[in-house]
Amino acid sequence: QLQLVESGGGLVQAGGSLRLSCAASERSFSAYVMAWFRQAPGKEREFVAAIRASGSSEYYADAVKGRITIYRDNDKNTVYLQMNSLKPEATGVYYCERIMTGWYNREQSTASASGNWGQGTQVTVSS
Repeated sequence: QLQLVESGGGLVQAGGSLRLSCAASERSFSAYVMAWFRQAPGKEREFVAAIRASGSSEYYADAVKGRITIYRDNDKNTVYLQMNSLKPEATGVYYCERIMTGWYNREQSTASASGNWGQGTQVTVSS
């Protein structure tokens, strides 16, 4: 089963930037659609961004468009989330996941993920 380890979170002031990383345990990673989700305190886990297996297409939640970029390096079995101009509402735990249902040019639900959630990485944006 594909294991995913997220890293790169931290405390940042509003307007700052962070780059999150998600390292996969297997080379099969390169065949999978991957996505980032986040869970804010007291809220349900929500979709942030997804990327095709090849890296040729991305899709973003409306709330993050223009400020977040998802990309991947299949040689390194890693998917990234570059976050710029961060706002306090971006605070939460960020998780990467494999999407089981293939690529669709729309938001992904948590039900589309493999369910093998990792520990996530905490992002805290102070105002």
